[in-house]
Amino acid sequence: MRNMNDLVRQAGVMQNKIAKMQQEMAERTVEASSGGGMVKVVATCKQDIVSITIDPKALEGGDVEMLQDLIISAVNEALRQAEEAMDGKMNALTSGLGLSGFGF
Repeated sequence: MRNMNDLVRQAGVMQNKIAKMQQEMAERTVEASSGGGMVKVVATCKQDIVSITIDPKALEGGDVEMLQDLIISAVNEALRQAEEAMDGKMNALTSGLGLSGFGF
């Protein structure tokens, strides 16, 4: 029964660590740009878009489709960076747990 109690205690500790990590990642931001910096996007590592900045020069040509593509590209890159940061943090947190015997 001692092993089960240890496992439950470890699960509680891990749950607290994950909650703390999620809070930290909600506050951490990443920035991506496209079009040589004409469009910049800031997102949290929980994949919330914080801001989008568009250089007025991007509007001069009147090419709406190009601007839309630049925005999509910058947003997707920011979200990719956020996911990568979250995955890296989660992997660092869970490495060395020895969960291989549990089917994980």
